[in-house]
Amino acid sequence: MEQNNFFPPRDGVKLSELAQYLGAELADPENGDTLIRSVSPVSRAKAGDLCYIISRRSRAELETCRASAVLCEPAIRAAVPPHIPVLLSKNPHAAFAMAGGHLHPAALKPLATMSSTAEIAATAAVDPTARLEPGVIVEPLAVIGANAEIGHGTRIGAGALIGPGVKIGRDCTIAGGASVICALLGNGVIVHNGARIGQDGFGYAPGPRGMIKIVQIGRVIIQDNVEIGANTTIDRGTMDDTVVGEGTKIDNQVQRGHNVRIGRHCAIVSQVGIAGSAVIGNGVQIGGQTGINGHITIGDGVQIAAKSGVIHSIPAGERYGGIPARPLKDFLRESAEIMARASARAHKTGDQE
Repeated sequence: MEQNNFFPPRDGVKLSELAQYLGAELADPENGDTLIRSVSPVSRAKAGDLCYIISRRSRAELETCRASAVLCEPAIRAAVPPHIPVLLSKNPHAAFAMAGGHLHPAALKPLATMSSTAEIAATAAVDPTARLEPGVIVEPLAVIGANAEIGHGTRIGAGALIGPGVKIGRDCTIAGGASVICALLGNGVIVHNGARIGQDGFGYAPGPRGMIKIVQIGRVIIQDNVEIGANTTIDRGTMDDTVVGEGTKIDNQVQRGHNVRIGRHCAIVSQVGIAGSAVIGNGVQIGGQTGINGHITIGDGVQIAAKSGVIHSIPAGERYGGIPARPLKDFLRESAEIMARASARAHKTGDQE
């Protein structure tokens, strides 16, 4: 990838300034004036790029690397050839993420579709009773309903729908094609393209003439600095609220049922399904394609492996995996035993033939 027109490189940040921003140590201060313009993997780094390594296994690639700097832990500094300047960090992964955001700030949010400086596009439909603070940008064909309130610095993407009475805080981004109804959003919230927030949940009661729809009159509460991936759906509560805690990050194509409560600073990977009224604690990490039963509690700090089926509550701090989900060490041991038995049967069959 020789050129990226979507996220062009910066004019350049001095390596000494970048080190200070990252809280990293510049191994040789004489390299402080080296300019960094972008980030790149080791395999195709060029002059002006910053890359990072987490193990000595990258040594061979580094011999021919043309990066202007490498970020790594002090313990593996010796793996970097002398011709490449080094930034030392105790957490190079996090530091590299910070560097990428500093060099390409536009990539941290969904891209704007309108280059015009007009705050409200001529083709947008904004109800006269909606209250928009100065500095709100509304892109073409977006719709903002009656009595909605939107804070300063928020951008509503092309074709997005903001329902009546919705309140959105400051410095948020609601990307093109997303819909937000029956919801209250804090500050710094990012909603990616096509996400659906606040639609009614899946609630029916069997009756003599079939399924009777249960009204869903709750809300969705999304706290500050939450990020919600593309085509993710978050149902509003039945009578209580559906809640997403501060700083939580939700990937694409996640389904959250009504009344689900998710704590602060969780990470939920794509295609996770969380059934109604489940409670997720703080700092929980859930791997992709995991299914979580309704009306159970996942304790603080729990880690759940991908493709797990969680049918019972999990105590705080545990690591679970498998179907049904169980302590990860048990799941891994059982999986190893199954593989060993299958291998033994295959060898036995081969010997008989």
